[in-house]
Amino acid sequence: MFPNTFVPTKAFFTTGIGRHKNKLQSFELALRDAGIEKQNLVYVSSIYPPKCKLISVEEGVKHLASGQITFCVMARNATNERGRLVGSAVGMAFPADESHYGYISEHTAFGADEKEIGDFAEDLASTMLATTLGIEFDPETDYDERREIYLMSGKIIDSASAPCVTTGVAGMWTTTISAVVFIP
Repeated sequence: MFPNTFVPTKAFFTTGIGRHKNKLQSFELALRDAGIEKQNLVYVSSIYPPKCKLISVEEGVKHLASGQITFCVMARNATNERGRLVGSAVGMAFPADESHYGYISEHTAFGADEKEIGDFAEDLASTMLATTLGIEFDPETDYDERREIYLMSGKIIDSASAPCVTTGVAGMWTTTISAVVFIP
């Protein structure tokens, strides 16, 4: 291990929805809904650290202090169109070997329901992890079939996602966020 490195020991999923006439304020309200509005968020890429424990959002926010620099993987989407389905999701794939890293993916979409957007985010994360672990699969098969191959390989133990989908309202910005938040 390198001295003075920051490797998170815990992480949690969170989602939020915000609505306001101003786009930035709708984002702030989504952060409040997700319970992470008091943090200085730093977006990082897609690696779930080895031996990192997934905890509940309720437990996770207890570990956060106001103004803290907080690392996260976040998907964020917004619309100001009435009736438009808007969504964000982060997906995660967990390796069977705890000493190996996992993957996190972000996905945003319009017109996709929670299952569609969540499955897509999980698929992205699982596929990235599968390719690093040398799992052979046909990328043209659907996700359910590939997921079975991933799990049967014994190298990937599970996947999960946190989709956040809602419908836009007239005269307001609607923002969705989905995040994996890291705890030191």
